[in-house]
Amino acid sequence: MLLNIALIVTLALVLYYLFSLVKLPGILGLIVAGIIVGPSVLDVVDPEVSTILKELKTAALIVILIRAGLGINRKTLHKVGRPAINMSFIPGVIEGSMVMVAAHFLFDFTWIEGGILGFIIAAVSPAVVVPTMLDLKEKGFGNKKEVPTLVLAGASVDDVFAITIFSVFIGLAAGTSIDIGHLIWSVPAGIVLGALLGLVLGWGLVWFFKKFHIRDTKKVIIFMIVAVVFYELSEMEAVKLVIPLAGLLGIMAIGFIILEQYGKLAKRLASKFNKVWVLSEILLFVYIGTEVQIKQLDVSIVGVGLLILVLGLMARSFGVWLSLLGSDLNSKEKLFCVIAYWPKATVQAAIGAVPLSLIEAGKLGSVSVETGQVILAIAVLSIITTAPVGAIGIKLFGPKLLGKDNE
Repeated sequence: MLLNIALIVTLALVLYYLFSLVKLPGILGLIVAGIIVGPSVLDVVDPEVSTILKELKTAALIVILIRAGLGINRKTLHKVGRPAINMSFIPGVIEGSMVMVAAHFLFDFTWIEGGILGFIIAAVSPAVVVPTMLDLKEKGFGNKKEVPTLVLAGASVDDVFAITIFSVFIGLAAGTSIDIGHLIWSVPAGIVLGALLGLVLGWGLVWFFKKFHIRDTKKVIIFMIVAVVFYELSEMEAVKLVIPLAGLLGIMAIGFIILEQYGKLAKRLASKFNKVWVLSEILLFVYIGTEVQIKQLDVSIVGVGLLILVLGLMARSFGVWLSLLGSDLNSKEKLFCVIAYWPKATVQAAIGAVPLSLIEAGKLGSVSVETGQVILAIAVLSIITTAPVGAIGIKLFGPKLLGKDNE
């Protein structure tokens, strides 16, 4: 098993270097490495390694959100507040609705089937967006108006809306009654509660770290344990049934309060987490690559699938622009936000196959197996098209569209 992991990581590092050499985002090399070793090509990932990668993928996502939280202060939040709230749901809802309509007319899906597809596709990828935004922040691009922070703050909540609405359509397909009133209050309440719990945990960690003097490395371990437990709690089905807790936002809130209350420690922890991210990044994007199953792509639906994705991205782009009306961003900065909201990978890899598995288990009797296969195929297509295009777009246009502090 260790040899299997070593070979996978070695291939990932080589491809990361080669992609960087030709001025492409290194994360694309990591995704390609995952595709090569995964079921799409060589299928050489040991089943035990695959299970470990799945768990470590979550840990890697938590690391990048902690890094994001440790870089957001009160002044920054005040700058991005209203636009970030708009970005958290308007683009996703508009895109999901567009994909639903397009699937209804182009694939003859029912409205419920179209909704299932629409809100699988509608989720932006925090795995791609957050690290690229942090990279731009560290290089000084867009910091005057906090554009990267605006994007990563919105992206951390975007998934809550997409997955919640996806769950509603799954429930409708299964014949489950939906309490619309509960849905209307539970989503915003889950976002607020997730943030508040994060703040409380952050205060608790600040108190603990001030009272007990321990090495920073151990503080990182404690921080990770708290964040992982909090995230796993937010993902429990029993919790989701009551309220869809915004775990990703809560993790960022923990970092935010540590920065506010204990700035010196926050900087030291951020430095430690930057080093942890080196390995975490490899594991996260290799895992995403292993989840891409190109054999699921039916050539006959690729053309229509691409058309649906393009229509969805156009709708999402309009939603981003709409979200930024009245903000102090200029047209170049708004265009950057549009591009930054294109990548899809994390959610699509996680739930793209869920409808098909439920259909095969007989839990979605009204939906055919063929429809489930089409949904999975378009989810795969969204990853292999939008993740590269979005990552390249951010890397290429970020420095050109966003100014530096000293300019």
